[in-house]
Amino acid sequence: MVLDSYRPITDRILKRIAMRLKGVNPDVFTWLALVFAILTGYTFYTGKESFLLLASLLVGISGFFDAMDGALARVSKLASKRGDFLDHVLDRYADIFIVGGLMFSPWVDDILGFFAIIGVILLSYMGTQAHALIGKRDYSGYLGRATRLLILVLAPLVHYFLLRIGIVEIYSFTFLEWVMIGFAFVGNITALQRAYNTWKLL
Repeated sequence: MVLDSYRPITDRILKRIAMRLKGVNPDVFTWLALVFAILTGYTFYTGKESFLLLASLLVGISGFFDAMDGALARVSKLASKRGDFLDHVLDRYADIFIVGGLMFSPWVDDILGFFAIIGVILLSYMGTQAHALIGKRDYSGYLGRATRLLILVLAPLVHYFLLRIGIVEIYSFTFLEWVMIGFAFVGNITALQRAYNTWKLL
């Protein structure tokens, strides 16, 4: 929701790139997005300080491929329900691998990571469940997928530079733990809001 105002700009850029890639199956980008999400999760899991920079790059690449599959499907006139379904399924796996990698990293407490995963997954689930029941996806609230990916690109960079200047914790939590707290709180609150919106319409 936060990045929606910039969507027309990004759509134009993605469309220009997609026009040059006509002939490539959009599902290739869907799978590549998952592969880079798995690599991101692993780099977080290793707990190596220098890998935080790599994780930021990998999240960005994964997010780019995730955006490209839809853009390519539209310009190639290959958009389909099967492609949309595959995209949503693999997006959820990608979310779990990325946030799960953080959860099992030395930078984040397991409990905080666990509630962050619940928030991220339920947030997306409530949006698609609304579509299944009332015919319209619910993108209300904050922390949509584009916003989450942008945060996950920037957060490792901030965490890395804080470590470089000797700041390990901020009010008893690491910077990445604060990000997980945000995902847990905002994600679950927004998921409940979307659930209530759908409930009212039913």
